[in-house]
Formats: sequence, structure tokens, C-alpha cells
Amino acid sequence: MGLLSAMSTTASGIAAQRIRMDIVGPNVANMNSTRSANGGPYRRQITMISEGTTSFAVPRSARDLLDRPTSGVVVRTGVDTVTPLRRVYDPAHPDANEDGFYEMPNVDLVTEMTDLTSANHSYSANVTVLNALKDMALRALDIGSR
Repeated sequence: MGLLSAMSTTASGIAAQRIRMDIVGPNVANMNSTRSANGGPYRRQITMISEGTTSFAVPRSARDLLDRPTSGVVVRTGVDTVTPLRRVYDPAHPDANEDGFYEMPNVDLVTEMTDLTSANHSYSANVTVLNALKDMALRALDIGSR
């Protein structure tokens, strides 16, 4: 793997972790939203990160990675339809059905904070790798100038 290819891969990893961190905010903000634009309670947003195909384009921003292959990773966002919605009993709630139950979003604060911490550590690790690659490139230039 060449130096520029490694930098491109690391840059895509940094951008991917930034997207993961950006997804946590709306999830936490809407964790008590019983009504959404699509009808029903808010559903948790998730990110899926997979290996990208070879390309020579370096991502200019985190959004460039969405559904676009790169030499590093591809990030896709979606809705968590696997985790069930929480059912709450409160007959006085405006969204309660005839049995007195209503549905709350499938957002768990502990899960969101764990995802945020994980993304933060991964982001920091990728920045460390990128700085090491930069130092290697500078030292290689220094060796060539002697």
C-alpha cells in the first residue's frame, strides 16, 4: 500500500467516524418523540460501514462517503427496524390507543453514548495514523533532500 493510498484510506475512516458521531445527535434529540413526519414514533438512525472499492478520489467531506465507493470505507445510513419500539402505558397520553398504550422511539441513551464513545476513539485512532503517515512523508522528503 502506497503512502497516498494509506492517507486516502485513513481520511475515509476519519470521515466515516464523523458521520457516526453526527447520527447520535438526532437520535438523542428525538428519543421522546412519539410523532414523526413518517407517522408514528421516531425510529433510531444507524450507520453501516463497509469496505470500499478501489478509487483514487480522496473524500472532501464526510458526506462524500455516503453511498460512494472509495479506497477506504463506504458509509450507509438507515433506519433501525430490528429494535422494537417501547410500549408505554399512559391512557392520558394523546397518542395512546384504546388500551392506554402508546409507542416510544427505539432509542436507548446508553447505546447512543456507547456508539458516540466508540466513534470518538476510532476517530482519534485514525487521526493518529494520519499524523504518523504525514511524519513519514516529511521524513522521506528530508532524506531525499540530503
